[in-house]
Amino acid sequence: MSFDLISGIAKPLITGFSITAKRLGRKKTTVQYPEQRREQYPRTRWRHALTRYDDGLERCIGCSLCAGACPAKCIYVEADDNTDEDRKSPGERYAVRYEINMIRCIFCGFCQEACPTGAIVLKKDFELADYKRDSFIYTKEMLLESVKGKEESAD
Repeated sequence: MSFDLISGIAKPLITGFSITAKRLGRKKTTVQYPEQRREQYPRTRWRHALTRYDDGLERCIGCSLCAGACPAKCIYVEADDNTDEDRKSPGERYAVRYEINMIRCIFCGFCQEACPTGAIVLKKDFELADYKRDSFIYTKEMLLESVKGKEESAD
């Protein structure tokens, strides 16, 4: 074997081992998940939630601005008119059907920024894994926060 061939093989190996040797003395950054959890960054955006007003009415007025702002086109909103007998939101309309395809979502937060009432927010819950594709279509019932008075009385 020629000297050039040996140095061409040995030099990258020595460089790689030297990098490994330098990092052996450092503190490990591995986290034993789920027992230990790493602190989330302040601007973390993960799971979507539809919020309510303090009186229990839904904030979503079915305007579809979130769907229009979504670059991935993963939000579908179907709106209907409120009636005096069955009032879902304080506005004239409410979302009958609100769906987010979480497989297509890129978690950009544009839907949250576009919402005029603050109905859609992205929370820090990042455990979204599942085994079936159908379970990644989040419906209004899955996204809507529970009423504060009803959840306390159930305990």
